[in-house]
Amino acid sequence: MGAINAVTDLTAQGDVAVLTVNSPPVNALSQQVRDGIVKGMQQAIADSAVKAVVLICDGRTFIAGADITEFGKPPQSPSLHDVCDAIENSSKPVIAAIHGTALGGGLETALCCHYRVAVPSAKCGLPEVHLGLLPGAGGTQRLPRIVGPEQALQMVTSGAHVDAKTSLAAGLLDEIVPEGELRAGALAYAKKVIAEKRPLRKVRDMNEKVAAARGKPEIFADFRKANARKFRGFLAPEYNIRCIEAAVNLPFDQGIATERKLFMELMTGTQSAAQRYVFFAERQVWKVPDVPDDTATIAVKKVGIIGAGTMGGGIAMNFANIGIPVALVETKQDALDRGFGVIRKNYESTAKRGKLKPEDVEKRMALLSGSLQLESLADCDLVIEAVFENMDVKKEVFGKLDSIVKQGAILATNTSALDVNEIATATKRPDAVIGLHFFSPANVMRLLEIVRAQKTSKPVIATSMQLAKKIGKIAALVGVCPGFVGNRILYARQLQAQAMLMEGAMPWDVDKVLYDFGMPMGPFAMSDLAGLDIGWSKEKSKSSTVREVLCEMDRRGQKTGAGFYDYDAERNAKPSPVTEKIIKDFMAKAGAQARKITDQEILERCTYPMINEGAKILEEKIAIRPSDIDIVWINGYGWPVYRGGPMFYGDTVGLKNVVAKLKEYGPKLGAGFTLSPLLEQLAAEGKRFQDLK
Repeated sequence: MGAINAVTDLTAQGDVAVLTVNSPPVNALSQQVRDGIVKGMQQAIADSAVKAVVLICDGRTFIAGADITEFGKPPQSPSLHDVCDAIENSSKPVIAAIHGTALGGGLETALCCHYRVAVPSAKCGLPEVHLGLLPGAGGTQRLPRIVGPEQALQMVTSGAHVDAKTSLAAGLLDEIVPEGELRAGALAYAKKVIAEKRPLRKVRDMNEKVAAARGKPEIFADFRKANARKFRGFLAPEYNIRCIEAAVNLPFDQGIATERKLFMELMTGTQSAAQRYVFFAERQVWKVPDVPDDTATIAVKKVGIIGAGTMGGGIAMNFANIGIPVALVETKQDALDRGFGVIRKNYESTAKRGKLKPEDVEKRMALLSGSLQLESLADCDLVIEAVFENMDVKKEVFGKLDSIVKQGAILATNTSALDVNEIATATKRPDAVIGLHFFSPANVMRLLEIVRAQKTSKPVIATSMQLAKKIGKIAALVGVCPGFVGNRILYARQLQAQAMLMEGAMPWDVDKVLYDFGMPMGPFAMSDLAGLDIGWSKEKSKSSTVREVLCEMDRRGQKTGAGFYDYDAERNAKPSPVTEKIIKDFMAKAGAQARKITDQEILERCTYPMINEGAKILEEKIAIRPSDIDIVWINGYGWPVYRGGPMFYGDTVGLKNVVAKLKEYGPKLGAGFTLSPLLEQLAAEGKRFQDLK
């Protein structure tokens, strides 16, 4: 006994062998770990003095899943199936000792042990669904046998981490041992198993809970129906459900064959490739090549926000949530009161849903102070301006802040499209100015576009990125251009959506295609939700566009009961004959002939110009990498994660195809449309955006 390899060792504690895995940071199931477990089991079984085996991990966690760096590479033996067989078919009882998290392959390994003990803080889960996969080492067949199909369905389709108490009640754990005493507790349990001559209890042979669900297809039908909206477009949840169905209706080995077949379909499919790409992209997005990890940061102990409207109030909540005091400034008392009222209402509705304690509502509200004077921001470490989207107004605010706010503080603008370089000229400290573009509603949306101006200092960038992480956002660092990354690409799509209205497509035709593609809603439904009158002025309106005519008719979107669509009292949309007539009148005036536009053309005309615009953004170095653009669109605009973002989607359909189609559509794309040289070059070389280094 002793070291098996660099990451595993086997030691004896009387007649119990302790097989320890120590592969930081999370004891992932790498080839070395798998090999160590298999060899350790063989040694323990061959030793006549050993009566039971405890499988335990050093470090901060039990096995927290597969080694995802091995994904997409040729498999190396032993496989996880070999590991599971070595444990499950052991002639001596094996006890899993769990702390931290037993996730994915880690939980599958534990399910092959004959018994499982854990500390109270431990969590178990099968989160493969988040990578577009299903548990591929028997997890979908063993889990329903031990916790029942209903709980198994919840676990595999949500990927949720289940706490030790719930796991014990469900039968997933056999005993909870005191915190910090896992090794001693597991050894004591193993000795009890030996003393009581307990059987080699194999989860695969437990049939009571699956047999009880047999002949009850409504369990699955009801579950699918209840989650239809959440699972829309995703393959992995449905494939996970089919595996649990197989566990209920088929013998174990046939169920395993079903799991294997469906696992391979997902593993080799585009959806899982996209979701795995996003998994890595979400980690990559935090890395700024010229701002090292050890860059000095600014301590942010108090935040000031100018504007207590929807944006300002939402932004304030992010900081109050993590215990940072916030000073809100408005021009009028009623606006300030209204802002505070909305914030309180938001917190109270969260508390009603049980996601916040009533005392926490008061704690967070107490961190907010209000004022009508900019001077109240003098001692803030970070000030965020969230006023009307007008350059003159913003420059005036920044000019005043420059003379009020202490030196060393960060001055940020929440602009969604304006030139941050120009805003910075209103101050004598342009190095302190940065864009923090929160997405609405700011207390809910995950994305934060951090806009780096020409003179923004590295400590200001490093602080902003760090702060974004603290408030639970995913941040993408972008450069200055009209609309930055997200809205600039959105504009490219909107142009095509509008153009197709003048060629014969109706708003609901365009919206349906994008909804079916996986977006939460299409461009016209989105305009109705936001309000058609954003940026519209009654005085300057000249009936020159469909939108202007709709606004003039007081059809300003959902809030007025009509916009591009007609809405009922519950805000359900239906195609509007009024809108259809307005569009046809515009076409007649322009002498345009309506033609049948296919769904395929709508999809290509909406998405391919986005890919082209993304390529231009990369050429201009507005985004650091293609995957950052994808992160912006997934987290800020609802691009379906299973399609990986617009740049990944371009790679999926092939950049040659994208270029060929854009050339084919030619004049239809508008006089101002130009092809990105980078896109053309990559297409000509048969490369992908992912090949860019």
